[in-house]
Amino acid sequence: MSQPYKLFLLDAMALIYRAHFAMSKNPRFNTKGMNTGATLGFTNALVGIINKEKPTHIAVAFDHAAPTFRHEAFAGYKAHREAQPEDITLAIPYVKRITTAFRIPMLEKQGYEADDIIGTLAQRASKDHFEVYMMTPDKDYAQLVDDHIYLYKPAFLGNDVAILGKKEILAKWEIEQPDQVRDILGLQGDASDNIPGIPKIGEKTAKKLIQEFGTVENLVANASKLKGKLRDSVVEYGQQGILSKKLATIHTDVPLAFELEQCRYQGPDEAALKALFQELEFKSLSQRIFGDKISAAASKTDTQTSLFTSPSTSADIAAVKQEATPTPLATLATTPHQYHLIDTPELRQALLSYLLLQEAVCFDTETTGLDPHQATLLGIAFSYYPGEAYYVPIPEELTLARQVIAEFKPILESTTIRKVGQNLKYDISVLRRYEISVMPPIFDTMLAHYLIDPDMRHNLDAMARHYLHYSPLSIESLIGPKGKDQKSMQEVALELVKEYAGEDADITLQLYHKLVPEVADQNLEQLLNEVELPLVRVLAAMECAGVKVDTDILASLSDAMIQESQVLEQAIYSLAGGTFNIGSTKQLGDILFNRLQLVDNPKKTKTGKYATGEEVLQELTKNHPIAEKIIEYRELQKLKSTYIDALPTMISPVDGRIHTSFNQAVTTTGRLSSAHPNLQNIPIRTERGRAIRQAFVPSNPDCMLFAADYSQIELRIMASFSKDPSMIVAFQEGRDIHQATASQLFKVPLEQVDKDMRRRAKTANFGIIYGISVFGLAQRLDIPRSEASALIKAYFKEFPAIKAYMDTIVKEARAQGYVTTLLGRKRWLRDINSRNAAVRGFAERNAINAPIQGTAADMIKLAMIRIHSWMEKTQLRSRMVLQVHDELVFDAYRDEIPLLQQHVPQLMKEALLLEVPIEVDANVGENWLEAH
Repeated sequence: MSQPYKLFLLDAMALIYRAHFAMSKNPRFNTKGMNTGATLGFTNALVGIINKEKPTHIAVAFDHAAPTFRHEAFAGYKAHREAQPEDITLAIPYVKRITTAFRIPMLEKQGYEADDIIGTLAQRASKDHFEVYMMTPDKDYAQLVDDHIYLYKPAFLGNDVAILGKKEILAKWEIEQPDQVRDILGLQGDASDNIPGIPKIGEKTAKKLIQEFGTVENLVANASKLKGKLRDSVVEYGQQGILSKKLATIHTDVPLAFELEQCRYQGPDEAALKALFQELEFKSLSQRIFGDKISAAASKTDTQTSLFTSPSTSADIAAVKQEATPTPLATLATTPHQYHLIDTPELRQALLSYLLLQEAVCFDTETTGLDPHQATLLGIAFSYYPGEAYYVPIPEELTLARQVIAEFKPILESTTIRKVGQNLKYDISVLRRYEISVMPPIFDTMLAHYLIDPDMRHNLDAMARHYLHYSPLSIESLIGPKGKDQKSMQEVALELVKEYAGEDADITLQLYHKLVPEVADQNLEQLLNEVELPLVRVLAAMECAGVKVDTDILASLSDAMIQESQVLEQAIYSLAGGTFNIGSTKQLGDILFNRLQLVDNPKKTKTGKYATGEEVLQELTKNHPIAEKIIEYRELQKLKSTYIDALPTMISPVDGRIHTSFNQAVTTTGRLSSAHPNLQNIPIRTERGRAIRQAFVPSNPDCMLFAADYSQIELRIMASFSKDPSMIVAFQEGRDIHQATASQLFKVPLEQVDKDMRRRAKTANFGIIYGISVFGLAQRLDIPRSEASALIKAYFKEFPAIKAYMDTIVKEARAQGYVTTLLGRKRWLRDINSRNAAVRGFAERNAINAPIQGTAADMIKLAMIRIHSWMEKTQLRSRMVLQVHDELVFDAYRDEIPLLQQHVPQLMKEALLLEVPIEVDANVGENWLEAH
């Protein structure tokens, strides 16, 4: 049956932005000085489809100003986007007036984006005899394309109009169903929206994985079938990939009280449109529509860009240039520069003589790989003046390499010249293997930017775009795209390497000059110079030392978990009444909700499948024992794939140890994170998780592991910040803080506090730090909400100073947009004044917790710096090897343990002085579990 109706749905903001940037090279100003380019471009696009496509129905969707459900799910969603250009802000009201003058309905909905509105209407209309055209340049809409829904890409930048149907989308994305576009976006991420995806997965790999596994969820469930680094990445970041898919999913169930007949196009309100065109001085546009006479001056406003008559002609399309790209970024090809190859002893000495005259010198290493403990050094680039750089190639043979590098010891080991770099820990780690110790003073552009705005990206490319409007060369431009045909850096012509490496040093130097004053303006100098920069050398030393793991213990654990898994499988099959693939969410959903019918109205995902995530299963534990068995089975599979089977593959062939990477610029709170492996996520509260720690052992028989752990540090910081007298006294007297809290909450003497009272008080203590809600506390304690509400009220009644502190810190956050730690570390809270209660509540909880968690992070970082310095001065053979949460782990020689036991806890206690005493638990053992 043919469909008589033709509906066009326009994504207003996407079209406005493209029009704005299309006109940016040749802006259109009216006599009042207003830039009308974005408004004109949008209007031309609108009239173009009205004239050419003759839609029977049309509507325009706008993004609502309030945050959406995506911001609630992921605070970083679109967080890195630059502020909206003022010209666009001024254009939006005019675009809305023009849309109204055309008598076209405008749609927006709080909590949703334009694509959700368009997706909802498109699906509704396609079922009601409409051919639907989604007019937008955005690729995300491809997931909505169906037999009667098309993606309509306007004729931007001289390209022809592109109308993509289901066949074209399937071919372009190499998928079986259009909705798999969401899965590909979930894996590869989307930089424009700050959707993280899964690291190491680009478009090509994402397509291949979805072809094989169908969905992100199925891929994550079957990650063990992958190999090598790809498997590790999917295991470690699988949930991030699932979240990214959710963020990329266009919702098609927006509650819209809107009838499609309201979209029927009946022509413009001519009087209103004429008056508006006159106000905007769209003279030639008015003539094309209404036949008005045009003055000669009109060509200065809109003649060059009109698409009204014959909008499909090449002359008009070329004139409009509707699909604009942003103002082109500067590149190496368009920027004057002088990069020199320094490849003789004479040139090296001449360069060194100039470097020694500088106050600051930027350097950057070029290597054969990303692992600093195994990569071979290929060269070093230096820059001390913007636009100039010098590249020193390094011989492959180790002895010769060390001889060449040694020539630059006077600069790299200078204690007066500042060494500047991007992610200096990597360069320092590489140079350690070549007998170079990069000495302070140093400056790391990545860390400086991390302190300025921890929510943003801190890589060189992102910062160059933001601060310098510059796009550096990509590594792929030298060695080719990832894959078997990718070259190594040794195969690249030296002249090209010189340009690439020189640019890195040059751009980093330019960023240094931009960031230094910004650090000062935000009062971050102390934090940068006394905490983050000194910590770089400490972490480099820890990573270099590495930690030993016992593969026999891991093999034994693996065998045990295989047996446990088999037992669990049989138990699950017995409870399910038959066998099935436990790793398949589809089959699991069928068992839980069709065969066992555990709930009457089970939740479903956007793809129509039953939801079987952690929260769903936790709820189901109240209904049936199978849910608890499945949770246990999943925990086993995760531990086995993420750690037990993965750790042996991470052992270095050079020294037989694991060299985890400690990341300073990842978390927004200031806490360190780790990767390859991620030691922060080894469960400590479960017996299986603790068992993994048994595999971390001393490096040799003369050593033991020594661990020192801050005790209840965040509660102590909360007591100190709030100056709550009850908590301060409890800590000063060395009482069990949870028992003391329970005594006050439940009005019983200390000796009458039972285990359940203490458990509730402990949950409340830690929950309050994170701004826990009534619902959250009820869930955590498995009690009614009324009881949780009463508990929170009682808590604040007994500890009013804590409530006062929380209210004050939220008020300060609303006023200034950020909170700070004791040392001035900032956490920006851009949603603190949001009109969306859920989004605002999330920001308020961060406002309460960030100063506490961030101060704890600053404290342990200061402790690490001082301990490392003391160990160096004392010339101990023992090494600090791990930092996990509030714990430090040392590979300690037995004869040095008494010295460590005496000094390490004391240095940790003295790192930052609080209103309450700081306690440190210290233990030794033959493995990490014993030492913890």
